[in-house]
Amino acid sequence: MAETTVVTPLASTHAPLAGPGAPGLRRSPAAQLADAFAAATAATAADAARAVAVREVPFLPQLGLRAVAGSAGAAALESALGVSLPSGHGNTTSGGGFTVLWIGPDEFLAVGDEGGAATSDRGPAEAARVGAALGEVGARTPGAVVDLSANRTTFELTGPSARTVLEKGVSFDLHPRHFAVGQAIATVLDHVPVLVWKTGEDAYRILPRASFADHVGRWLIDAMREFAVRELTAPGAR
Repeated sequence: MAETTVVTPLASTHAPLAGPGAPGLRRSPAAQLADAFAAATAATAADAARAVAVREVPFLPQLGLRAVAGSAGAAALESALGVSLPSGHGNTTSGGGFTVLWIGPDEFLAVGDEGGAATSDRGPAEAARVGAALGEVGARTPGAVVDLSANRTTFELTGPSARTVLEKGVSFDLHPRHFAVGQAIATVLDHVPVLVWKTGEDAYRILPRASFADHVGRWLIDAMREFAVRELTAPGAR
């Protein structure tokens, strides 16, 4: 069977938001939950040993990458990104303003670092820049780059109870002896496909597709209720 090579165009057909009113038109997939996230976080804050915080980290640039490990295409993408591609399941690599998550043997997701203007739309420009490393039309190196920034949003869960919250809906073993800082896996949270990325000892990022953002966000809020601190207003009050 002949090999099929998928390549990316050198320029995006979707121009980034522009104009003085454009930034105000952009709305994150879970913007409607911002107040609920703040309330859920505040409800657990009084007990530092059991606290957990949740927030959305919107508009991170995300690039879908395809290249066979060790190939010229992989080398070209690594050079453009400024970071090597991870070598196996669960692994990530960081550099050049991106963290690259391993999705499959020849599939990766490069997630941009948090920072810059929250309303900026860097994805198309970054996809075009990295994709250009594959060469000119008619003489491209096998590989692919596509802007996936609008495909997923990112939730961040932090605090001593963060792992316990996730364990209510994730069957994958999240214990530190099995899931180390810096690792990321594709799994299911309450029947929803997500990426779970451990960014610190008590810090996780959960990446659902944008269409599931409201459901996953509300699930996290509900799972945090166990750790809410309720003040007793009188002796014997419940």
